[in-house]
Amino acid sequence: MKVSGVSAKFGTSGLRGLAEDLIGDTTRRHVTGFARHLLSNGKLDFGGTFFVGHDFRASSPDIVHDVIASLGAQGLVVKLAGAVPTPALALAAMAEGAAAIMVTGSHIPGDRNGIKFYRPDGEIDKSDEKAIARLASLIVPQSGAPAIAAADVFTKTSNDFLKRYAKLLPKAALLGMRIGVYQHSTVARDLLVTLLGHFGAEVTALGRSAHFIPVDTEAVSDETRQLLKGWAASGKFDAFVSADGDGDRPLVADEAGEVLRGDLVGFLGAHLLKAKLIVTPATSNSSIESLTKDEVIRTRVGSPFVIAAMDEAVAQRKTGIVGFEANGGFLTGSDFGTLKALPTRDCFLPILAVLATARTLNLPISGLPAKFPMAAALSDRIENFPTESSKALMAKLSQSQENLAEFLSPLGQLKSLNATDGLRAALDDGSIIHLRPSGNAPEFRCYVEASTQEKAARLMEQGLRLIKSQI
Repeated sequence: MKVSGVSAKFGTSGLRGLAEDLIGDTTRRHVTGFARHLLSNGKLDFGGTFFVGHDFRASSPDIVHDVIASLGAQGLVVKLAGAVPTPALALAAMAEGAAAIMVTGSHIPGDRNGIKFYRPDGEIDKSDEKAIARLASLIVPQSGAPAIAAADVFTKTSNDFLKRYAKLLPKAALLGMRIGVYQHSTVARDLLVTLLGHFGAEVTALGRSAHFIPVDTEAVSDETRQLLKGWAASGKFDAFVSADGDGDRPLVADEAGEVLRGDLVGFLGAHLLKAKLIVTPATSNSSIESLTKDEVIRTRVGSPFVIAAMDEAVAQRKTGIVGFEANGGFLTGSDFGTLKALPTRDCFLPILAVLATARTLNLPISGLPAKFPMAAALSDRIENFPTESSKALMAKLSQSQENLAEFLSPLGQLKSLNATDGLRAALDDGSIIHLRPSGNAPEFRCYVEASTQEKAARLMEQGLRLIKSQI
């Protein structure tokens, strides 16, 4: 059994690390720390309830075993939701005033995994993360404790989540639309089929997998793009939809298999709800402000920062509050009629929004980018980029604008800099390159914007080559 967990740490959304480092002591320490944190600050009573869910990774059952054993050792009640989307788990827990733990590595490779923590009132924040990490370092886990029997609430959790969206659109809103659901190994795969069918769509399940496939909806792989275009070649589909491993990030492609940007997908969610205030990270497309009269607040990358800004808006008695990330993950910070606030990322609402908007405007999915024009933008990542190299490069470039300007000189002249999260540099030709290392994986992310898709692709290629030269 692992006792060190050296790779495990908090990043933009929960605890993540190598699966072999999470199984055993690392999970038990952090889960015990989380439970004690909630008990000590009054967020949870002794004998209180935890909902537990997981994705389809091979390592998830072992980690769930450690989670349940740790909670049982604290005298807490466990309701096992099983393989459900993260937003469904959060909704179920919040409805009962319970805490929740989701075992998932989201979109990262299958040899890794993670844990997302939820207080009874929603996703934890950065101060909670610090408290959990501090307590985890002090705890000696009961490594031999058996997992306790847990109540099975999979069906109710899934059905209640479907009911949340059953009346979001008119009953026949998607009647006749031919939609392919790329199921792979996302826990959202069956619920997507059911929900789209509920609104009248003709749904075809595609690419279901018995082994875990890491689908990143923000930096979509060539393999995923090729699959989508292969299915599109049949001419039988109006759209394709999917999600990441735990179903909190949407993927939408048009009838030709071309993937829509996540921030456009998120924006259409805000458009559908007629939001008044949008919270989104600095990495989302810079054109958002020009597309809406709504107030737009920019944050650092990560749902905790988006949620913190939404909470501040709620405290100011503002209404119509939504948030979305560049990956399309959508959050509601306030109620919208009967749709209650759900301040955690969700893939279902923005997927419905894209399809319904296209139908309402009588446009193919491919017509939406022209109707809601954004700067040509791309995002990609370099995998297996040593964390030490990331830190050294960012330290050097952050030391002075002169250092950054020299580094970027092969791409253009530095005009301005936004250091909200990473380094978002505007160049003299109006293009943007944003450098940002991952917070919890050996990856380096790059985001670009330009006047045309061709220029964006060229800038991305040059930017990635420049970053790789620093390894």
